[in-house]
Amino acid sequence: MRLFVSVLLFLFSISFATAQEITVVDRSSDTPIPEVIIENKEKSKRVVTDFDGRADISEFSMNETLYFRHSLHTPFNVSKSELLKVGNKVHLDEDKNQLSEVVISVSKWEQDKKDISQKIVSISSEDIAIATPQTSADLLQSSGQVFIQKSQLGGGSPIIRGFSTNRLLLTVDGVRMNTAIFRGGNVQNVISIDPFTVDRTEVILGPGSVVYGSDAVGGVMNFYTAQPKFAIRDENHVSGNVLARYASASNEKTGHVDFNIGLEKWAFLTSVSYTDFGDLKMGSHGPDDYLRTEYVDTSSGQDIVLQNPDPEEQVFTGYNQVNFLQKVHYIPNEKWDINLGLMYSETSDYPRYDRLIRRRDDDLRSAEWFYGPQRWGMGNLQVFHKSRSSLYDKIKITAAYQYFEESRNDRDFGSDILSQTQEQVDVYSLNLDFEKQYTKKTSLYYGLEYILNNVFSEGSERNRSSGEVTAAPARYPDGSTWQSIAAYASIKNKFSEKLRFQGGLRYNRIILYSEFNNDFFDFPFDEANIDTDALTGTAGLSWLPNNILHWKLNFSTAFRAPNIDDVGKIFDSEPGSVVVPNPHIRPEYAYNGELGLSANFGTIFSIDLATYYTYLDNALVRRDFNLNGETEIVFDGELSNVQAIQNAARARIYGFEAGIKYQFAKRFKLASQYTFVGGEEELEDGVTTPTRHVAPQFGNTRLTFTSQKWTVDAFAVYNGQFDFQDLAPSQQNNAFLYAKNEDGNPYSPSWYTLNLRTQYQISDNLRSIFSVENITDQRYRPYSSGVAAAGRNFIISLKYSL
Repeated sequence: MRLFVSVLLFLFSISFATAQEITVVDRSSDTPIPEVIIENKEKSKRVVTDFDGRADISEFSMNETLYFRHSLHTPFNVSKSELLKVGNKVHLDEDKNQLSEVVISVSKWEQDKKDISQKIVSISSEDIAIATPQTSADLLQSSGQVFIQKSQLGGGSPIIRGFSTNRLLLTVDGVRMNTAIFRGGNVQNVISIDPFTVDRTEVILGPGSVVYGSDAVGGVMNFYTAQPKFAIRDENHVSGNVLARYASASNEKTGHVDFNIGLEKWAFLTSVSYTDFGDLKMGSHGPDDYLRTEYVDTSSGQDIVLQNPDPEEQVFTGYNQVNFLQKVHYIPNEKWDINLGLMYSETSDYPRYDRLIRRRDDDLRSAEWFYGPQRWGMGNLQVFHKSRSSLYDKIKITAAYQYFEESRNDRDFGSDILSQTQEQVDVYSLNLDFEKQYTKKTSLYYGLEYILNNVFSEGSERNRSSGEVTAAPARYPDGSTWQSIAAYASIKNKFSEKLRFQGGLRYNRIILYSEFNNDFFDFPFDEANIDTDALTGTAGLSWLPNNILHWKLNFSTAFRAPNIDDVGKIFDSEPGSVVVPNPHIRPEYAYNGELGLSANFGTIFSIDLATYYTYLDNALVRRDFNLNGETEIVFDGELSNVQAIQNAARARIYGFEAGIKYQFAKRFKLASQYTFVGGEEELEDGVTTPTRHVAPQFGNTRLTFTSQKWTVDAFAVYNGQFDFQDLAPSQQNNAFLYAKNEDGNPYSPSWYTLNLRTQYQISDNLRSIFSVENITDQRYRPYSSGVAAAGRNFIISLKYSL
C-alpha cells in the first residue's frame, strides 16, 4: 500500500510539474515566441521562454499576476490561477504599433521609439532568419531603405539618403568601425560582419554626429551581434545551431555553426561561418552591354584573351570567406555586467571585377586586378554598472582594439610588373557613456570618446618573370596617425504624454599627422599636420496628438573631418586620372532638417512618411589639381590628369520616403516601401552637377502569409532609371559600368525582380527555407555597380537547432 501511494505521489508531482510549464505563441501564426520575459508585479521573480516558447512558472504563487513582455508583441498579464484553468498556452498579439518599439542607436541606451524624432529602420532577428542574406550588405538591402552598390561579388557599399562610404558610420556592438582610410569611393568593409551572428540591426537615417562624431553625415548603421544566453533557473543552458545554405547563381556553399553554454553567472557563445562563392551568373533578359564576352587568361607566362563560352557568367568574381566570433558574458551581481567579444573575418584574394572589364583602345586593359585578403579583427570589452549616484544611474565603459588589413594588386595586359600596395590600420578606442534619469520626465545621456588610428602602408612592384621585388609608391603616407577626442551630452524631456523633446551637443577635436615620402614624387610639402575641431548639435520634437498619429520634427548638424585617405592618398581614380595628396583641406559640414509622420489605424493598417533636406558645405570632393604647377604627370606608365580631394563644392540632398503595412486578413500582410532621393553639387564657379551617390528611386512590395509552420513571402524589388544627364561627371567618365543609350552614352536602366521565399518548420528543431530570386531572370546592374546582379537564383537553407 505504501508503495502504491508513493507511486501516486510521484505521478502527481510529474503531472503538476508539467502543468506548471506554459508555452507562449504568436496569436496570428501560432508559432512559439522565444525570449518572452515573465515577471510578477514587483519584478522579484522572472523567467524567460526558451527557443520553443516554453517556460516553467512553478516559482510563482497561484494568486500572483504574471506580466508578459516581448519587444515585438503587446504586453499581456493574467493571474497564474486563471492561466492554468484555461490551459497552458498564452497567445500574444504582435505589436503593429511600431511607435512602442525600443531602440538603442540614438543615445546608446534603450529608449522608447515614441521619444525619437529621427527615423530609425530596425531589422529584427526574425527578419534576418527568413532572409538568410549572403552578406551583411545584403542584410541592409533587405530593409528596402538602404541602397547597395557592388564593384565585385565580394563587396557591398551602402548608400543612405544620397550619402555613401566615408559619410556613413558603421558600428558593431557600439564600436565605431570607420577607419582613417575609409574613402570617398566605394567601401566594402560591411561584408566583414557575419550576418549569421547579427541579432538586430538599427539604421539611423540622417545625421548622427552628436553621439557618433565624424563621418555620421548621411546615416549610422548599427549591428548588434548575438549575446550568450544564461542558465534558465537552476539548469545550465546548452544550445546551438547548425546551418547550411546553397545558392545556384554563384554556386554558393555556406556552413554555419554556433554553440552556447549558459551557467548561472557566466555564458559563452562560439560561432564559425564559412562561405565559398563561385563566379556569379547574370540574367538572360536585359542589356547586352553587361555581358562578359571575353576575359584574360595567363598560360605559360603569356596573357591571352579568351572568348567566354557563357557570356552570362561573370568570370573572376568568386571568392571565399570565414568568420569567427567568441562572446563571454559575466554578471557577478545585479549591479555589474561584463561582456567580452572577439571577432575575426578573413576573405581569400578576390577579383575587382569592375577593373577587369575596363578597356583601353577597345582591348581589355588589365590581366590581373584583385584585392588581397581583407582581414578584420576586433576585441571589445564592455563593462556596465548601475548606480544611484548623483552623476549617473548607468555607466557603460567600452574599450576596443581593431585590426584592418587590405591590399590591391594589379597588372596590365602583357606586362610583367605586378603593382602591389598593402595597408594595415590599428584602431584603439575608449568610450564612456552615461545615463542619468533626474525625474520621470527628464533624462540625460552624456559621454566621452577617444580614438587613435595608426596607418601603415607600403608599395612594391614584382616582376613575374624574374621574381625581383622593388619598392614602389605606397597608397598612403606610412606611419600616419589620426586621433579623435570628443565629449557629448543629450537631454530627453517628456513635456507630456503627447509631446517629447530630445536634443544634444557634441564637441570634437581631430588631430591628423602624416609625413610624405618624396622618393617617387616631388611633393611641394613634407608633412600634413591638421588640428581641427567641430561643434555639432541636434534638436527634435516627437508629437503624438492621438492614438493614431505620430509627428516627428528634427534639425541636426553633422561633420566629417579629413582623414588619411583624403589628405595623403595616391591612386588612379578613373582612366587617365591620378589622385595626389593635399594637406590643405578642412572639415565639411552638413545641416539637415527632417519631418516625419506615422499613422497607425489599429493593428490593421499603418503608414510611415518622411521628407528631408540636407545642405553640405565645404564638401570634400575630387577635383582637378596641380602638382608643382603641373596638371598632368606620368603615373603607372600613363600620362594622367592630376586631381586631389578639395573643399570645392556645396551640395544639396533632398528626398522622400514612404512605407505602408496592411494586414487585410488574419494570416496575410501587405507591405511596401518607396524611396526617392535627389541632389546636386554646386562648384565654386557656380556650375551644378548631379551628386555621385544619389541613387535612382527604389523600393519593394511584399505579400506575406504566415501560419503555424509556414511563412510564404512573395515580393518585388524595383529601381528607377538614370539617364545620361542624371549621372555625376565621374560616372559619365566610367561608361564601362553602364548600358549605352541610342546615342552611345552611358545610362543606368530601370529594373525589377519578382521573388518568392518560403520557410517551413519541419520539426521543433529543424527549419527549411527555399527561395527563388529574380524569377523572370532579369539582367540588370544596380546603379554605380561594377558587377551585374544575380540572374534566376535558387536558394535552399536548412537550420537545425539544439
